[in-house]
Amino acid sequence: MLCIGRFFYLVVNLLAMKTTTNPGVKKAVSGAAGPKLKKAITPKAAAAKSNSRKTKASPTPKLPKEPAIKIKYADKSAGQPDLLDLFETIKKMMEPYSGKRKLVLHADTGGQANLVSHQPVEIKGKKRNELWVVSALVQKGYVGFYYSPVALHGNLSQYFSEEFIKCLKGKSCFHIRKKDPKIMQDIKKAIQLGYEGYLAMGWI
Repeated sequence: MLCIGRFFYLVVNLLAMKTTTNPGVKKAVSGAAGPKLKKAITPKAAAAKSNSRKTKASPTPKLPKEPAIKIKYADKSAGQPDLLDLFETIKKMMEPYSGKRKLVLHADTGGQANLVSHQPVEIKGKKRNELWVVSALVQKGYVGFYYSPVALHGNLSQYFSEEFIKCLKGKSCFHIRKKDPKIMQDIKKAIQLGYEGYLAMGWI
């Protein structure tokens, strides 16, 4: 009887010890889910994360599409280095006007440069979406300087040299064959007068 009583005494004590065990320790030992600890972030990792946010590429802004023009022309500058040099000289005279008002210098293909206004305008009852000012095209044996405002000047001899006037073939095309200083000066003057003339008319 004494042994049996001692046995029950030990069992009761063991059960009491089990129920008084620390619940947190029990959970930790048994592998039960406890509160999750946040992973420590080192200063180096934090700096890398911050830099990745700063260097994130922003979307490239869309540039406005350049208005198109229609012109039938094939580049003829090959094998004519002197004329190509002459053409580049004339094109540089046109460049300062690109961007003024709504003027655009179309010179993205070889052997041609066209200064065109893209401001809608009505001239003598006819509506236009574009108005050509001057063009330079490399042709066989010459550079064609096409001067649309020629009609605004009346008597050309009042404005330009005889050498330049002699280059006029047809109504508005000047055949330029060499880089003559007088002719170059007249071409520069013609572009300026044409711009000012169209501006005075309210066409650009």
